[in-house]
Amino acid sequence: MKAFFIDLSVCNGCYCCQIACKDEHVANDWTPYAKPQPDTGQFWIGLTELVRGQVPKVKVTYIPKMCHHCDDAPCIEQCKYDAITKREDGLVLINPDKCTGCKLCKDTCPHDAIFFNEGLNIAQKCTGCTHLLDNDDEWTVPRCVDQCPTDALRFGEEDDFRDFIKDAEFLNPEAGTKSRVYYKNLPKKFVAGTIYDPVEKEVIIGAACTLKDSESGETFTATTDNFGDFWFRKLADDRTFSLTIDKDGKQKVIDGIITDKDLSLGDIPMTL
Repeated sequence: MKAFFIDLSVCNGCYCCQIACKDEHVANDWTPYAKPQPDTGQFWIGLTELVRGQVPKVKVTYIPKMCHHCDDAPCIEQCKYDAITKREDGLVLINPDKCTGCKLCKDTCPHDAIFFNEGLNIAQKCTGCTHLLDNDDEWTVPRCVDQCPTDALRFGEEDDFRDFIKDAEFLNPEAGTKSRVYYKNLPKKFVAGTIYDPVEKEVIIGAACTLKDSESGETFTATTDNFGDFWFRKLADDRTFSLTIDKDGKQKVIDGIITDKDLSLGDIPMTL
């Protein structure tokens, strides 16, 4: 079964996937796979920029989003005209010749991955470039994957990507649709800050920082770098932590750190 595999840690936000999709589908009629995509208003694969944290500790994550080609696709169930089908290879397609424009699939999709073409009165979405995969032996991946310069976006048989899948997540798991788009390194909460000595007016390098979950007791460790910075990544949502900083026998404790959002603690004074 075919699937998409996306590693956000190497996606640099170049938009090549989005541009390649537009190049392949705008003004091109690939019936029965898809009619032309509008030049504006639709992104069958679209890049979302997620900015987290507060200045000066800010992280930007780029997230490619597309049809999830779900195993339990609610759009198929809702379509009363057999216009939407799942192929044997797992990809879900909308036949433009059968679509009546009722919009039930668009309204049902929990991933907001189906668009409506007002000019053609049909629903449209990512096809996995099946018109290429089926009819051209030189094409083994969709255009978006072919154009990704960092291999952040990949495509293939699930059995060939078992090592990837074991560490992957779904973007919208609560939908329960058995997505066929697997993500690694989805953004999690972080806590960061800078330790400095207000007397010496210098940052403190090599301080041992320990973040402890106040409820479970789980701990995370980090060491301040050459800029006096520390980062704790991949933290659980809505938890309360205490931070302990140790350096040269001196200790500082900060309680009540709540990860309801990505948190920059700013400059933390510590006299040695």
